[in-house]
Amino acid sequence: MDGRAAYLLAVGTALPGPALSNAHLARRFGLPGVWEQWVDTFIGTRNRHLARDLDTGEVRYSLTDMCETAGARALAAAGVGPDDVDLVVLGTSSPDRLMPATVNMVADRLGIDGVPTYQMQSGCTGAVQALDVAHKLLLVGRGRTALVLGADSCAKHLDVHADTSGADPAEQVNGVLFGDGAGAAVLRTEPVPGALEVRHVELRLVGRGRAPGQVVEWFGAGDGPPTAPVVEDYKAIEESVPPMAQRTLRRVLDELDWQDDEVDYLLPPQLSGRMTARITAALGLPGAYEVSCVADIGNTGNALPFFQLEQVMPKMAAGDRAVGVAIESSKWIEAGFALEAV
Repeated sequence: MDGRAAYLLAVGTALPGPALSNAHLARRFGLPGVWEQWVDTFIGTRNRHLARDLDTGEVRYSLTDMCETAGARALAAAGVGPDDVDLVVLGTSSPDRLMPATVNMVADRLGIDGVPTYQMQSGCTGAVQALDVAHKLLLVGRGRTALVLGADSCAKHLDVHADTSGADPAEQVNGVLFGDGAGAAVLRTEPVPGALEVRHVELRLVGRGRAPGQVVEWFGAGDGPPTAPVVEDYKAIEESVPPMAQRTLRRVLDELDWQDDEVDYLLPPQLSGRMTARITAALGLPGAYEVSCVADIGNTGNALPFFQLEQVMPKMAAGDRAVGVAIESSKWIEAGFALEAV
């Protein structure tokens, strides 16, 4: 593409409300002490943040609220004003409404207007899809600066008044795994000190003929009594994600002709504390520094890569390389990206 490149200038993130520990959830929902042990042993996620108040059921933060905060922080960190933004892309599986698109509400809040906006409707790879769209548009000259967002809120599906004390652990897992949050990144076609060049973005749908691993329903007034809003085949995810992550990592490295010992930082899929640890071990990059945050903030879906980027950007020196991997189980998508410090 005529030698053009795109660079990651800055990242911003947002979490709603205070951290909620496993002990807090156990007390709130009347779960036995053994439940906490089960979470620690099999899930490994310690905390999460929720946009809904667990006592009153009130939604305190919308997806737009969180994206506005993350976006404003990213723009400020990059020294970029709203008039400098040439396009906005959001990846989410949980927009505030079907219409208007959440990305447009966020742009309005940030003072961005007169530019193309895009909203990727996707699960855990939506942030990488948003990055891919922005990256490709910048490379073909469709602007100089892009704001890329990724966010999710599982709290809208949470019935705080339900009695889950007698539910099977498989039914309780979503309340343990997921949290709410938002992230944003500023991309630009000109490098600055400390920026990271986006070297490659990898996306591949691999779910042909295969049942979804996760389904999230929409409900309307004419749909009748709702079924479960979220259904997840955790066992299928547990079995499938590690080999999917390995394939993705190999493709990214092969595309760039990078050797294993040339990767300085690894941003692995953030499913849960325990599963991420297993995936990281299977990826086989012992010399790379692992950047993970899911155990401390929960699985925030499309926000997670931005929390990882927020951690790794200050650590990377000129010439350092980072590879990120994200896997989506809804219809089985493999995604990855590679960054190099300029």
